[in-house]
Order: sequence, then C-alpha cells, then structure tokens
Amino acid sequence: MAVNDTPTREEAEAAVRTLLRWAGDDPDREGLLDTPRRVVKAYSDWFGGYSLDPREYMARTFEEVAGYDEMVVLRDIEFESHCEHHMAPIIGRAHVGYLPDGKVVGISKLARVVDAYARRFQVQEKLTAQIADVIQDVLQPRGVAVVVEASHECMTTRGVHKRGVSMTTSTMLGAFREDARTRAEFLQFIQSPRR
Repeated sequence: MAVNDTPTREEAEAAVRTLLRWAGDDPDREGLLDTPRRVVKAYSDWFGGYSLDPREYMARTFEEVAGYDEMVVLRDIEFESHCEHHMAPIIGRAHVGYLPDGKVVGISKLARVVDAYARRFQVQEKLTAQIADVIQDVLQPRGVAVVVEASHECMTTRGVHKRGVSMTTSTMLGAFREDARTRAEFLQFIQSPRR
C-alpha cells in the first residue's frame, strides 16, 4: 500500500465499528464506545514494525573484539506477532546466533531486529528467514542461525482448536548450514537449561 493510500485514524475507527456491528453488537453501547479508539491505538503498537528498518539496528558494529571469532548466541527473545492469514496472535521466542568475522553487534540490536519483523503481519517461516537474512546481509558473519518457536492462536482459538501445540522453524546460513558440528553446537546452546 502506498503511503498516500493509508487510511486516516477516523477511517480505521469506523472500520472497527463496522466489525463490531458485523459481529452482532452495538458499537454505541457504553462498553464499546471507546473500543474503536483503543483498537486503533493497539494496532499502532502491534504493527509498529512497518515503520522500523531492521537494517538500521545492525548498522553500528564493534571491531575491538580481541580477535573473538567464536559463536555469539542470544536465546529466548520473546516476541508477539500476528498471523497474516487470520490476524490472530503468534506468541513465541527466537534464538539467534552468528559467527563473527571481525565485528560484532550489540546484543540488544539482535532483539530489536526480531521485534521489528515480529511487529508486522507474519507467517513464522518468513519471520525466521527475514531475521537471518538481515543479520547476514548487514553484519556479513561467517554464518547465521535462527530458530523460532511459537504458538499460533489462529490454530488454538479457531479451526482445529488445538491447544499446547507449538511450531519450530529454523534458518541456517553459512557455517551453520555447511558444518554439522557448528549447527549442533548452536542447537545445544539454545537447548541447555535456563537460569
């Protein structure tokens, strides 16, 4: 959608009122009067990733690492996203690892990359690949590994109604794809007991 095609706040709130009526309720009753405003405000937060450029988070790197070239792993990065098929929540965590090639990035930047992509309409497979690709493209490490584990409310609250089900996806690039020992080390790191 082009920027000029972006609906106004008033149009978005009117759309919520329409959905409330379609669901069978009265958007003018006391309990729902402020719902359109609240929903639009929530959408601004939930989908704030569209206004973020994940590449910018990766731009500042550090080269004074005393020759460190072993694996860097940030695990258990919690995120909330929304399914692009049903607009239902996806709740999960991501594990990100890379093998530096002369430079590293601040670990909070890895978490911000996850959030920037998660705060968009998503499918988990695409989310996993996007996180790995931007780290590889900008940081140029010897390899990148991303594993995402999530629960999809589009499956638990509608359709087959299966609770307690989670989905795991992974993207392995460079050394993580080519070297089984490197991949195994990463998987061992993310599966070790939490503190």
